[in-house]
Amino acid sequence: LLDEMKTAPDPRVVMVGSVTGNDNTVGGGGVYPIADLKTLDGFKGGFDNPIAMADGYGFDGAKAYKDSKLCLMMISNVLHAKYNKLTGVAFSSIYPGCIAESPLFREKREWFRKYFPVFMKYITGGFVSEQEAGQRLFQ
Repeated sequence: LLDEMKTAPDPRVVMVGSVTGNDNTVGGGGVYPIADLKTLDGFKGGFDNPIAMADGYGFDGAKAYKDSKLCLMMISNVLHAKYNKLTGVAFSSIYPGCIAESPLFREKREWFRKYFPVFMKYITGGFVSEQEAGQRLFQ
């Protein structure tokens, strides 16, 4: 795939990031659980039951999401450092904004699903529609 991408104008790989994977943000550092891979014990252990997480602990849905976004940010940095000068392909992770009305929050309590979008729209200003997020990623 890299060989094909090298010939494209402005070749790039964009991974969808999130502030929740970054502990120096309100969404990532101020809302628990915090994204933290620890010493990658989950990877070392092969994710065998009961280990379901990268940090070696049991499954936590919110933390799994945050950890996955942290992993995407890390891998985009590694890939960019390794391949950008060789191929001209840019690798990045972009946070398009908080898509608070998406099915991502379907397992949250009803009050959360009702008020979280309002909070994101009028308090933090981080809310975006799915269409707006898509446009941001496309640019």
